[in-house]
Amino acid sequence: MSTEPSGFSYSLSTLQQRAEEVLGHAREKGCTGCEVEVSEAFGFSVGVRCGEIETIEHNRDKSIGVTVYCGQRKGQASTSDFSSAALRDTVEAARNIARFTAEDGCAGLPEAELLATDFPGLDLYHPWLLPVEDAVEMARRMESAAFGTSPEIRNSEGASVSTQQSQFVFANSLGFMGGYPSSRHDLFCAVIAGENEGMQRDDWYSTHRNAIELESPEAVGVRAAQRAVARLRSRRIKTGQAPVLFEAPVAASLLGHLVHALSGGALYRKSSFLLDHLGRSIFPPFVRVSERPHLARGLASAPFDGEGVATHDRAVVEGGVLQGYFLSVYSARKLGMCSTGNAGGSHNLILEPGEQDFEGLLKLMGRGLLVTELLGQGVNIVNGDYSRGAAGFWVEDGQIAHPVEEITIAGNLREMFGGVLAVGRDVLVRGSKQTGSLLIGRMTVGGA
Repeated sequence: MSTEPSGFSYSLSTLQQRAEEVLGHAREKGCTGCEVEVSEAFGFSVGVRCGEIETIEHNRDKSIGVTVYCGQRKGQASTSDFSSAALRDTVEAARNIARFTAEDGCAGLPEAELLATDFPGLDLYHPWLLPVEDAVEMARRMESAAFGTSPEIRNSEGASVSTQQSQFVFANSLGFMGGYPSSRHDLFCAVIAGENEGMQRDDWYSTHRNAIELESPEAVGVRAAQRAVARLRSRRIKTGQAPVLFEAPVAASLLGHLVHALSGGALYRKSSFLLDHLGRSIFPPFVRVSERPHLARGLASAPFDGEGVATHDRAVVEGGVLQGYFLSVYSARKLGMCSTGNAGGSHNLILEPGEQDFEGLLKLMGRGLLVTELLGQGVNIVNGDYSRGAAGFWVEDGQIAHPVEEITIAGNLREMFGGVLAVGRDVLVRGSKQTGSLLIGRMTVGGA
């Protein structure tokens, strides 16, 4: 499989030239600082439902985003036109916006010593030379495998195949310039199982930088079907207190809430339940959360963040104790701290797995709720209150007893984090946050 850039309308060197041109216009206009990102992306996705082609979508986009500083006044503008006249006009538009904004003592480019100077090869670019016809056939195979798994699979919400390539260059007036191409490919299938009048839906997907690492279309279809069938004959349960096991795919959302609570914006606005918790225990002592931005082929790997600040491996939580926040240059200045290289988000945040596999976690829980799907957005980062709709399975004597639906789970994130009993080794890599299944000692389960 080729790893040479292919299919792009512009070379990486052309993107660099456009970036240099923008920086030159900003200097001519008397701006004290400038940042520019030049990007291009393309790809396609196909969707099949019940064996028939439902969608074929191609995308090709390009953009130049410009940020200028006039002293401590900031202006931003963007364009999809790469002509010299358009670049000059975009810089002028950003400068005009800056002239009418209020001064902000925290605005400005990063300190030069924070900028990345080393650009390790992270193996992020693996183009998939996949003809549309072959993608359609893969989607059909995926869906066919789902239907062939059980006669209880009655309908399909569709199977899809997607492949995307992108490249960008980021530069600023301090002399920083960096960029690279990347790729991402996805398989997805969602089906409906039925028995008498009861119907249940579930899905499965696989995503990677390199298509070779994707699960097979048949495996994705079978997994989606098995999950849908397993949910048949779901019932409600009585309201009460119980341990809750978050299956790995949904457990990653808890790491997302952690990042949100530890992000600079929430902290300097004093709108986080983890305000002033640096150096304090927020998890049990066995919990370790690390950020690994330089993982080869990582879905959130990057040698520098959205401001050109170098990224580094670090422990966010060590021995249950909070070690660091997620800060951009601006939010760090607001807090009187230093950027952590997280402008744009976290980079491969990993909750270190424990020794138990999934079955071991079920046995450890004994009796409680296994959550496989979360619904709604009932999370308050200001005070940590957590309440969401859920579906999954009731567990008795360490074994799945029956599926459940139309329930809610509620608690407080501070107590949930502190009440983690175990982290599974069934890690599922799907995005910027990685964890195995997560067992929490007690939550309120709302049912009948």
